Amino acid sequence: MTDSLVDLRARINAFVAERDWAQFHTPKNLAMAMIVEAAELVEQFQWDTPQESQQLSPEKREAVAHELADTFVYLLRIAEVLKIDLIDATNRKIELNAQKYPVEKARGSNARYTEYL
Repeated sequence: MTDSLVDLRARINAFVAERDWAQFHTPKNLAMAMIVEAAELVEQFQWDTPQESQQLSPEKREAVAHELADTFVYLLRIAEVLKIDLIDATNRKIELNAQKYPVEKARGSNARYTEYL
């Protein structure tokens, strides 16, 4: 088991290589698979009230964890295949979002940035 992103990527890459699956891991296929897994995550909450979605039974929490993990694995594989540094990309995106959603305009609001430009 590992708790570092670098080690996790290596573990996933080894898993894929052992099964000769890289040939199927095109960005298109990975993106589609990730969306399927994200839909399975959404399905876990489909008929829940907002409160129920925050108070999961142990069994449901485990099912949600599995769907999150599946989605995360595909996200990591897409980044690997396209050679995108997710940490760097995320940091850059946070900076862009900070410009789009300045604290003085966005604090406590769920409005899209285009609504208060």
